[in-house]
Amino acid sequence: QVQLVESGGGSVQAGGSLKLSCAYSGYEYSSDCIGWFRQSPGKEREGIAAIYRDRTSQFYIDSVSGRFAISRDNAKDTAYLQMNSLKPEDSAMYYCAAYDIPRLRCLREGGAEETFPYWGQGTQVTVSA
Repeated sequence: QVQLVESGGGSVQAGGSLKLSCAYSGYEYSSDCIGWFRQSPGKEREGIAAIYRDRTSQFYIDSVSGRFAISRDNAKDTAYLQMNSLKPEDSAMYYCAAYDIPRLRCLREGGAEETFPYWGQGTQVTVSA
């Protein structure tokens, strides 16, 4: 059974940093595509970044590009989201998701919730002004 477990969330002041981790297991092979999503109360879940197993193929939405960095360690079956220059509007529950899909689909559809059948339980990030 596929399992994803997020960790690293917490409370920080604006301008601070956090690094989220997503440990995945249950695949015979490393998860081809890992996505990070977030959801604030009253808002839809938003795909913010995705990374393919080659570690260099990455996708970001504009609002986090240049501030967040996605990475993965395939030997450790773990993906990361380094978040810098955090803003109050970054406050949300953050989720990672995984699926075995080709590289181009990961880049083109990595921000879409319906792309991924496997999800973690989420980790809360709160940024105060």
